[in-house]
Amino acid sequence: MSDTHVVTNQVPPLVDHNPASSPVLIEALIREGGQWGVDEVTEVGALSGSVQAQRWGDLADRNQPILHTHDRYGYRIDEIEYDPAYHELMRTAIAHGLHAAPWADDRPGTHVVRAAKMGVWTPEPGHVCPISMTYAVVPALRHNPELATVYEPLLTSRLYDPALTMPATKVGITAGMSMTEKQGGSDVRAGTTQAVPNGDGSYTITGHKWFTSAAMSDIFLVLAQAPGGLSCFMLPRVLPDGTRNRMFLQRLKDKLGNHANASSEVEYDGAIAWLVGEEGRGVPTIIEMVNLTRLDCTLGSATSMRSGLARAVHHAQHRKAFGAYLIDQPLMRNVLADLAVEAEAATVIAMRMAGATDAAVRGDERETLLRRIGLAAAKYWVCKRATPHAGEAMECLGGNGYAEESGMPRLYREAPLMGIWEGSGNVSALDTLRAMATRPECVDVLFDELATSSGRDVRLDSHVAELRAELGDFEAIEYRARKVTEDIALALQGSLLVRHGHPAVAEAFLATRMGGNWGGAFGTLPAGLDLAPILERCLVKG
Repeated sequence: MSDTHVVTNQVPPLVDHNPASSPVLIEALIREGGQWGVDEVTEVGALSGSVQAQRWGDLADRNQPILHTHDRYGYRIDEIEYDPAYHELMRTAIAHGLHAAPWADDRPGTHVVRAAKMGVWTPEPGHVCPISMTYAVVPALRHNPELATVYEPLLTSRLYDPALTMPATKVGITAGMSMTEKQGGSDVRAGTTQAVPNGDGSYTITGHKWFTSAAMSDIFLVLAQAPGGLSCFMLPRVLPDGTRNRMFLQRLKDKLGNHANASSEVEYDGAIAWLVGEEGRGVPTIIEMVNLTRLDCTLGSATSMRSGLARAVHHAQHRKAFGAYLIDQPLMRNVLADLAVEAEAATVIAMRMAGATDAAVRGDERETLLRRIGLAAAKYWVCKRATPHAGEAMECLGGNGYAEESGMPRLYREAPLMGIWEGSGNVSALDTLRAMATRPECVDVLFDELATSSGRDVRLDSHVAELRAELGDFEAIEYRARKVTEDIALALQGSLLVRHGHPAVAEAFLATRMGGNWGGAFGTLPAGLDLAPILERCLVKG
């Protein structure tokens, strides 16, 4: 064989890497009350990194869903065909409780353990959408106890059944959400879908929804205008008498990423649904579902950062340039350490919000208030940081990173989605202001939380003092909403890292994100920082 065909200096595939080996994730899991779930999270991580799961992810992403509006005889069927790998991913995720399982488990920390499992289940992100919505639907559905009695046990079941049939006859079901319309988008109150009450307690729904993901789910929460105002309804794909509901799939969206998830335009033409909550209270009823999917957006962005970092570090450990491994070269160490700091900061705040969610579910008012303001800010900032993080991680692999086989292009395509899903940046920033306006006591709780790190570092103390002044100045505050929200998130990240993070990570975060000794791109950490322990925490072992 010619010497030109001898392959050298290429990086081995990243297989059998367990994402649960991330110290920052496991530390946060234990700290937030999920110590009993470490073995379960590790098991899910091992599956996630396996050759089999990675193959499922590749196939599900590559072989995109196909919409069949009619059968060969001309009858409407409105079915979406998925690659078998998609169903394997769904089956595995549900079997390990990544969906609504925490609602059937009374142990403290169940939502934290579930969050960590989401953080290590990385084969493919598209199927995680119905997993997330199935998790988030339960609290909203409980506004109609009769419906919850029937469907909650099926939503929390660990058995996956993709058949399109009566939900109540299945061993397990999934849920979706149908809110936005073409004329309104995030302004769901502008929706024109109509709900007309029938004599038997049901409603007839007529309208067009612009973005309905996972349209083969068994039940959906739908917003529609009832006689009493905008209301929330539970709409099944198949009615209790076995006939298919009049939910017609118009087309699948041709999206930048998230290819395995069939995001659809849906027309309800006389579909039958049942009221959840009170008429005119549609937004308050469904908002808890939105809050929980926002938590998953934050978790997903933190997961994306750790995944991109792992691929970049793995490459740098095995690739040589100019006579030395990349991981040993000063400038690459600067880049990788900076990416690691961002990923750790994202993870600690995401898991803190998971812990607050777990406590809020159990009636803790303080944690409910912290979650109200903290989750909106975390969703904004962590999701905002995911896209540049993915781009820099891809660049660490050079041209190989731009090739699909590396997995980095998929990661990069997915990164903006979390910032858009469940409210883009402006919506999240304005929701942070809304939290302060509607629940002003949450500001006191926020500063109580930040006070736990008071006196630990002058840069953090200065940032918190400036934040207090910023929140007390209401002039043009809507115009400043992004900066306000960013500063809240940074304050929480800094406080968490100072109290619980590795000292080297905390120092790098404070010196750059708060001390201002930082450039406009990753890889601009100042001299004098101890990068060795930062990089040691994210090395890919094995």
